[in-house]
Amino acid sequence: MATTDMTTTATTDLRTHHHPDCFVCSPTCAHGLRLCLTLDESGVAAGEFACDSQYEGYSGVLHGGIISALLDGAMTNCLFLHGQVAVTAELAVRFRHPILLERPAHVKAWITVAEPPVFRLKARIEQDGIVKAAAQAAFMLPGSCLQRIQEAQR
Repeated sequence: MATTDMTTTATTDLRTHHHPDCFVCSPTCAHGLRLCLTLDESGVAAGEFACDSQYEGYSGVLHGGIISALLDGAMTNCLFLHGQVAVTAELAVRFRHPILLERPAHVKAWITVAEPPVFRLKARIEQDGIVKAAAQAAFMLPGSCLQRIQEAQR
């Protein structure tokens, strides 16, 4: 599936409606990460992150919470690019190598299983051609989450 103006518009509409002030993906969040992804022909969402020093954890490296947020946000936006809105139900992150500051990193996300109300995705962050962090997650359609919470409260 190639990225088209229609896909970009639909994604922007979904993101604007469901994540208007999102720290990870909103282009207007003053201190946000402003992650922007596009969809390639194989269905992978990809974008670049600058790894600015303001997001430092340990000296010289990107904070682990920022890494987790980028991976989660990439998967969420991958779903937007595919015309789906779902919320994170489970997230597992594997930190393989430190992500260095002041060097661009490439963020990718893709759907591995689409069986609504559940979607399973994977994501990774690469820097200098090396996978530095990877994640897998389960997402659920928002209504199914609310229904499960209400059932659990009974």
